[in-house]
Amino acid sequence: MENTKPNYSSFWSNIFNKKIKHSDLTEILLEIPVFSGLQLPAIKEIVSLLHQRQFAPNEYIFKKGAPGIGLYIITEGEVQIEISNDAEHPIIMAEFSKGDFFGELALLDGETRSGSAKAKTEVMASVLFKPDLDHLIAKRPKDGIAILNGFSKTLASRLRNLNEDYYQLYNENQKYKEKKNG
Repeated sequence: MENTKPNYSSFWSNIFNKKIKHSDLTEILLEIPVFSGLQLPAIKEIVSLLHQRQFAPNEYIFKKGAPGIGLYIITEGEVQIEISNDAEHPIIMAEFSKGDFFGELALLDGETRSGSAKAKTEVMASVLFKPDLDHLIAKRPKDGIAILNGFSKTLASRLRNLNEDYYQLYNENQKYKEKKNG
């Protein structure tokens, strides 16, 4: 009897399984604001640097505190970013799906992961490792500046959203205190 279940193994052992067509990756990259301003030769070079990785549902892509080694671009499936001091009660910080990316802080600051990324469904992701991005930036400085500018805009947008969330929570907390204190 043929086994039709996907074969999942340790963290790096299946990194090169199930190839995605370069044309599909090119289309996905062109839709991501960080890369959308680049010319086709630069996009094709980035595609050549990407490594495919498959994750099973509920598999951790990385955990909080792990070394930040690269940026993940989702080509199939859904991923959630969570933070938790206790595995039974994680706080979902964000959810991403096809065409989204996460892990960009690792490419910028070299720090450990600030949260955990977990596959909600079966996930195919393309990984851009930091040394590959650094090499690309050195080789193509104008494109490197455009990519870093794109990351900056994305991070600024996410920070603005976080500020808005904080402001709303602060206001709700103030209203709760006023109501409680009469």
